[in-house]
Amino acid sequence: MIRNRSELTTTDGRETALACVEAGVRAAHPRSVVRETVTRSGDALSVLDAEYDLTEYDEVVVVGGGNAAGHVAAALEDVLGDRLDRGAVVTDDPSSTERVEVLPGDHPVPSERGVEGARAVLDVAESATADTLVLAVITGGGSALLPAPAGDVTLADLQATTDELLACGADIHEINAVRKHLSALKGGQLARAAAPATVVGLLLSDVNGDDRSVIGSGPTAPDESTFADAVSVLEAYDVTVPERVAVRLRRGADGDAEAVDGSDAPAATAGDASVVETPTRDDPVFDRVTNHVLANGFTALDAAREAAAERGYETMLLSSSVRGEAREAAKTHVAVAEEVLATGNPLSAPAVVLSGGETTVTVSGDGEGGPNQEFAASAAVELDADGVTLAAVDTDGIDGATDAAGAVVDADTVEAGGADAARAALAENDVTPFLAERDALIRTGATGTNVNDLRVLVVESED
Repeated sequence: MIRNRSELTTTDGRETALACVEAGVRAAHPRSVVRETVTRSGDALSVLDAEYDLTEYDEVVVVGGGNAAGHVAAALEDVLGDRLDRGAVVTDDPSSTERVEVLPGDHPVPSERGVEGARAVLDVAESATADTLVLAVITGGGSALLPAPAGDVTLADLQATTDELLACGADIHEINAVRKHLSALKGGQLARAAAPATVVGLLLSDVNGDDRSVIGSGPTAPDESTFADAVSVLEAYDVTVPERVAVRLRRGADGDAEAVDGSDAPAATAGDASVVETPTRDDPVFDRVTNHVLANGFTALDAAREAAAERGYETMLLSSSVRGEAREAAKTHVAVAEEVLATGNPLSAPAVVLSGGETTVTVSGDGEGGPNQEFAASAAVELDADGVTLAAVDTDGIDGATDAAGAVVDADTVEAGGADAARAALAENDVTPFLAERDALIRTGATGTNVNDLRVLVVESED
């Protein structure tokens, strides 16, 4: 899985850290996840603890998007066989399918082909009837891969707005409050398009707390955010957005948005001057909608913990929802390692401490990097004890907009006197070249999944 594994495994600590990373990502792959959570026995389709009688539906279709959507669609074909009729999903990591159309898109910044794919997904959803079972596959990355600009908002407007939001330090809830109100699909609007069909959301979560309204910007989940919330985010972070975006959001916040209940709400299609608020939890469009989280960050963390235990390490899950500025969160992780070595608390070495979640980066420079690489670079500055190793990756294999999943570092990564260079790279948000020069980048390519970040802190026994 890790393409440059042999170059990176120069110590036992690095080998353990990377083995844990691989175990975690592998456990969260859709093939493994679907096999464990979705089964069919005759006409009975089981999703976790829920059961659906396939004889009640004239057709079964798949819609959705995200980094893992193509692999989920392929796995669903294996489960359902000829009982699956058709479908369309958008992804940046395609998989071979026979009945579901797997369409290309781009992540983390939306693209024209993503717009075309999202339109195809909406077409399938809108063709559903009361006798259709819609399996809605929503995974991490769905927000960018299913752009569907609403009203007169253009793709270029979405791209510019997304760039600004990703750079300003806003968290995923705030970013999605804006994106949902610029979309014809997000914030429960895919469910609105499919009504009155039965909609079963199959979600792979890449967000802290598994909030259904945040995963992929919640296409099948009720949305409690409003146009006013979206405007507040832009104001709070002093974000400059294109005029069409500002006008649309301001119209909605000023009360021009139509609060329409039920499936008769007009679609927010391109060129449509109407501004329709996203549906809330009491909207009738959700009467026949159920969302199931099939995998999340804990799926990867649990497998990584098991891999460490098998190697004889004491293990601890620090948190599955670490958030905040990446470089600051890294210092806390290093402090935990120092405490393990100094006092044997909260556990004794040899130990592996794991964390998940999603940190952010406030961009002030003009370099190349991502949250996990900044996390690793910041940790490398602080590490001064032999036998401590940290690996930090995004489980989709793409950290920020780079071709690296993250990085692995130890006390040797920043050589004596090299801390100033590391700090300069962090100040310019240009840590990718810094880590590449030190053979610290982890390269996996697209992994087929996305369940948030995974960090492995290995603390060896002192000699």
